[in-house]
Amino acid sequence: MARPPPLGELPPGYTPPARSAAPQILAGSLQAPLWLRAYFQGLLFSLGCGIQRHCGKVLFLGLLAFGALALGLRVAIIETDLEQLWVEAGSRVSQELQYTKEKLGEEAAYTSQMLIQTPRQEGENVLTPEALGLHLQAAVTASKVQVSLYGKSWDLNKICYKSGVPLIENGMIERMIEKLFPCVILTPLDCFWEGAKLQGGSAYLPGRPDIQWTNLDPEQLLEELGPFASLEGFRELLDKAQVGQAYVGRPCLHPDDLHCPSSAPNHHSRQAPNVAQELSGGCHGFSHKFMHWQEELLLGGMARDPQGQLLRAEALQSTFLLMSPRQLYEHFRGDYQTHDIGWSEEQAGTVLQAWQRRFVQLAQEALPGNASQQIHAFSSTTLDDILHAFSEVSAARVVGGYLLMLAYACVTMLRWDCAQSQGAVGLAGVLLVALAVASGLGLCALLGIAFNAATTQVLPFLALGIGVDDIFLLAHAFTEAPPGTPLQERTGECLQRTGTSVALTSINNMVAFFMAALVPIPALRAFSLQAAVVVGCNFAAVMLVFPAVLSLDLHRRHCQRLDVLCCFSSPCSARVIQILPQELGDRTVPVGIAHLTATVQAFAHCEASSQHVVTILPPQAHLVPPPSDPLASELFSPGGSTRDLLGQEEGTRQKAACKSLPCARWNLAHFARSQFAPLLLQSHTKAMVLVLSGALLGLSLYGSTLVQDGLALTDVVPRGTKEHAFLSAQLRYFSLYEVALVTQGGFDYAHSQRALFDLHQRFSSLKAVLPPPATQAPRTWLHYYRNWLQGIQAAFDQDWASGRITHHSYRNGSEDGALAYKLLIQTGDAQEPLDFSQLTTRKLVDKDGLIPPELFYVGLTVWVSSDPLGLAASQANFYPPPPEWLHDKYDTTGENLRIPAAQPLEFAQFPFLLHGLQKTADFVETIEGARAACAEAGQAGVRAYPSGSPFLFWEQYLGLRRCFLLAVCILLVCTFLVCALLLLNPWAASLIVLVLAVMTVELFGIMGFLGIKLSAIPVVILVASVGIGVEFTVHVALVLLRGADSTHTPRPPPWARAAACAAVHPGPPTRGGTDVQGEPGGPEPTSCTRRRAQVGGSPHPSPELCQSDYLHDRGPPPTPTAWCLRPPGL
Repeated sequence: MARPPPLGELPPGYTPPARSAAPQILAGSLQAPLWLRAYFQGLLFSLGCGIQRHCGKVLFLGLLAFGALALGLRVAIIETDLEQLWVEAGSRVSQELQYTKEKLGEEAAYTSQMLIQTPRQEGENVLTPEALGLHLQAAVTASKVQVSLYGKSWDLNKICYKSGVPLIENGMIERMIEKLFPCVILTPLDCFWEGAKLQGGSAYLPGRPDIQWTNLDPEQLLEELGPFASLEGFRELLDKAQVGQAYVGRPCLHPDDLHCPSSAPNHHSRQAPNVAQELSGGCHGFSHKFMHWQEELLLGGMARDPQGQLLRAEALQSTFLLMSPRQLYEHFRGDYQTHDIGWSEEQAGTVLQAWQRRFVQLAQEALPGNASQQIHAFSSTTLDDILHAFSEVSAARVVGGYLLMLAYACVTMLRWDCAQSQGAVGLAGVLLVALAVASGLGLCALLGIAFNAATTQVLPFLALGIGVDDIFLLAHAFTEAPPGTPLQERTGECLQRTGTSVALTSINNMVAFFMAALVPIPALRAFSLQAAVVVGCNFAAVMLVFPAVLSLDLHRRHCQRLDVLCCFSSPCSARVIQILPQELGDRTVPVGIAHLTATVQAFAHCEASSQHVVTILPPQAHLVPPPSDPLASELFSPGGSTRDLLGQEEGTRQKAACKSLPCARWNLAHFARSQFAPLLLQSHTKAMVLVLSGALLGLSLYGSTLVQDGLALTDVVPRGTKEHAFLSAQLRYFSLYEVALVTQGGFDYAHSQRALFDLHQRFSSLKAVLPPPATQAPRTWLHYYRNWLQGIQAAFDQDWASGRITHHSYRNGSEDGALAYKLLIQTGDAQEPLDFSQLTTRKLVDKDGLIPPELFYVGLTVWVSSDPLGLAASQANFYPPPPEWLHDKYDTTGENLRIPAAQPLEFAQFPFLLHGLQKTADFVETIEGARAACAEAGQAGVRAYPSGSPFLFWEQYLGLRRCFLLAVCILLVCTFLVCALLLLNPWAASLIVLVLAVMTVELFGIMGFLGIKLSAIPVVILVASVGIGVEFTVHVALVLLRGADSTHTPRPPPWARAAACAAVHPGPPTRGGTDVQGEPGGPEPTSCTRRRAQVGGSPHPSPELCQSDYLHDRGPPPTPTAWCLRPPGL
């Protein structure tokens, strides 16, 4: 059997078709848009032909370039910091964060570990001794956590946050206080003696058992130590803080406990306390003055009687405060415990993270499974771990998804007929898209765009879907080239027909993602930019590299090789078809053959004896498929046609009868062409569609008014996890947020005290701010500072009136009176710092409640050094920090009278608690109120801004809808410009934009009906959906435009269509290696007649056999002539 000639060779005398005819005709018809579109398609045709000529080189260079870019993934950075992910760079919040970090460092605040207890039975009361006993069990288990790192053991007492440890000159007392000083733990157990069990500090004194908070009475201890050390200053400090008997003076939750102290109020009665009554009004730490835990911090789901008394609650909460990594590093820097391990801030962070993970684990396992209560534990490290886990690329998930797509592409493009199969093309296409996605992400990494959870979890699959869509489109178009397309122009023809559609959709997708980058959220902006880059890489791979794959597959078919297993020859290459012309008469062509169009080469010569023209089918003539077949212009027969020609004689009529059944030939294309399109073109159908579309648009407009803003953290954390259960309980019962009002530098604090008080009052009047108890002063440093000055002023007045303090001596006065003496004589002048005449002529606080400006910074130094508990409770975080100064009442040198003034403040803050924030509208209202208060203070010269998580993560909602509307409008304008430029039809571009706008409105309205809240994530999805919607609208528009173009082109006459039917095929035709051999059964008639093609010995009805140059008796044609087998009437 003769092998087909090489793919690149042409037969002698071949003349390529004139492809510029269409543009010339269109230009001659003065249809510039059509001419320009044809010109653009001509460029795509030239590109495809060039790729086909150099397919191997293009494929090698393309894979090399994409592979090189994919190596950029080695430098990819995954961002998990919430501030970096959610705070817009360059925004006012970003600038405020930067200012805070410049003054206080990266980690300035303590970290919180929380336990929430809820009943397993909904609505059950937890204010019972039994429920609190279970809470105690879980809290004690969590407080005893120890981790071993760097050869050291780390427990809660070493790493917890301790508020205001006083400085004591007595070394022994100082070491004892350092060991005993309690951790800050906000818990409902502090209302009872059992709260002391959470404190792990202990100290030893000779002749006494170990001193712990469970048996420590500070008043009794000071009396015992009084004869051995001077503790007057320390005693006054404890008295001011209202420490009293600390925990041993509180009732026992379980009075039957053997360790319940005798000083407990219910020790002798052995009666369980009234839990609701004890918790009413909140609890206190070891200091009643500075450590008051309000009810809202401890109890959730509270119910009260008409008089406001607490009756019941549904949740309990305990909060353990730990030092920040920087604080822990500073605390142990230079300590003997860490001198041999190279102590660093990174190690401090590692210790805290390990302890927090262990804390959460043990707390959740503290209660038995059959307990009536359940414990939810959470820490800041838990959230970081969730983000890290969610941001990590799941190799199994990605590989599994791509393997499924590989299987889908291979199965859908694989055919039993090896000549039609494109399984290898599908596999190569999916792998090419995977490489393009990797190269796009690698390019993003090289450009410095940080990855996040959206990049690693969503983008690979989104890009795969978009890229594979174009792969299928090109592969399908490659099999439907017009009949008579030369082999060397197959790829060019494919790009000419589908390149415009692929370019439009890809460009619009890129524009859509670029427009989504307008959303002011760094995480989603990075995702949008990465998606745009990946779509661009997909576009380059589909338009440049994938046509090379199609060209190689065409070469495989030409060489008669199997699909996928291309090393083996096709089994259908040995089949032979004989076509014998026979009269068909008026009989109907069966369905199985009605769509067969074949082209064979024939040689005609005139016999000298009969003077008749004889047409001979040479041994190496081959079949070419019809355009309606899925592989229309392939070199081997289509599935149906090949099976019909190679079918056995006895089964031919049965197959034809079977194929005549409607169910046998039904498919989606047949339904769309025969039923759906005619129905849609009817007038009443059009009217109904318009009415329904208008109704849907109206409903969507109404639904858009129902869309609310918001994104709860519970929507991000996977459901069914312990973290989700904690966040749900916290959102339901403890919607509290710690915030601060930060005052900056750039103004004089000493002369702006009234404006600072007004700012605090304005901020406190916000609805969401939790007010302090009526018996407690506001928790701000300015109030604490002023109250402390008023207290020592009162002590001085008493000492002065009693004569214990005079102009020349204060040694007989109290500690507070001596401090006031030193402050009153300060002038604030470096040349003359002291003036003793001011002792009776001035006050530390004037009648308006303001501190004299010349004393402001001097007094600040004294207050910070003398009232550590008040300073810690105020959470002032001064920068620059005031200098340390130790007061010594018995100093006789006079040097102690000179007090260094603190430097002008550049950073200070007022702490607040926000409550009742459930909806995004509540957050927005609070943010707007806080910003308005800061703006009003700015007019008075005070520079301030709010700080805290609500102002970080909910600030975006102030302008989110504006950003969404701006992005959609710009995207629609860009879509119009791109479509108008490539389609050169403004009306079509306008219709596309109108459909996209309606689609966006409908999607937005559906969100309202489904209760989906608007946040940055849905905004990106909505903006991207506009670009993805172009995939459908542009395809339909291009088809309609082509149809409209054909209506403006004159239809050729029948003789011209007959000539087109018999167009010369470039190169020796082949059909999957099937040789067509035969001879005419008689002299060829001078006109086209109906004949019968015979395979073997069985007659088959054949389509019309016509010769392109109308053979007649004038003699044989000088070159081989193509015959066209087609149904009558085509």
